[in-house]
Amino acid sequence: MEKQEQESYIKAGKIASQVVEYAKSFIKKDMLLIEIAEKIDAQIEKLGAKPAFPVNLSLNEVAAHYTPGLHDTTTATGILKVDLGVEVNGFIADTAFSLDLTDNREFKEIIQLNEKALDNVLQNIHQDMKVSEIGKTIQESIKNSKFNVIKNLSGHSLSQDQIHAGLTISNYDNANPIKLNNMAIAIEPFLTTGVGEVYESSPSEIYMLQEDRKIRDNDARKILEFIKQNYKTRPFCKRWLEKKSFPKLNFSLSIMTKQGILHNFPVLVEKSKKPVSQAEHTILITDKVTVTTKQ
Repeated sequence: MEKQEQESYIKAGKIASQVVEYAKSFIKKDMLLIEIAEKIDAQIEKLGAKPAFPVNLSLNEVAAHYTPGLHDTTTATGILKVDLGVEVNGFIADTAFSLDLTDNREFKEIIQLNEKALDNVLQNIHQDMKVSEIGKTIQESIKNSKFNVIKNLSGHSLSQDQIHAGLTISNYDNANPIKLNNMAIAIEPFLTTGVGEVYESSPSEIYMLQEDRKIRDNDARKILEFIKQNYKTRPFCKRWLEKKSFPKLNFSLSIMTKQGILHNFPVLVEKSKKPVSQAEHTILITDKVTVTTKQ
């Protein structure tokens, strides 16, 4: 891995860790999710980077892929997962944390165990470690508890402009023999008291360029060019495009999704509708191991 690439990963991680601390300082119960999202986006840019993807603000049984629209009136309640990304030169830091917004700290135990499971991996991760050992460590960390990992959500490798770069890192021992070497990865265990599986719910406001094709509609073509120039293959959201005042935005997003040019990420919900927690860090593995988002 080139020195400049490593430096970009580390810089992105440092900014992401600063944004996490900033987010924890201002997020309060009943705050509008759109206000949280806008403040996080602004802070990333203030620190000299760009969002690698729209911040996910997922409540209670919603595990992932919820980002608010510009006029969204949803407020922060229950357990809130804040999953944010920062990119520097296209190289990504991906990190997440959970907040208990209940008066009686109903979710304190699940959040603490989730963070412990992740920390146990971080304390033991090393070059040439098998992918399966990550999931095994997470499983062992939560055994004899009332919580389950969500088995169809996983960590992943990262690369330039690719949030999911091909390698899946399961949160349970799946006997994957691939060894960690010369790569950046995100490890993100999700816990729940439910059955430990998510399903695809309604479409979200998050999209990603899937295949660059010619499109006849002139307005959609202009939007596509903007997406390619500004986001490349990184996820983006509708509210970012709305701020650019593109005409026929809803129509253009719809036809590009139907034609397979764009992929829409569905909101992911825990199958038994039980609350979900999440913790995540990005790790750079070269001749040494660096947790880029824990600086």
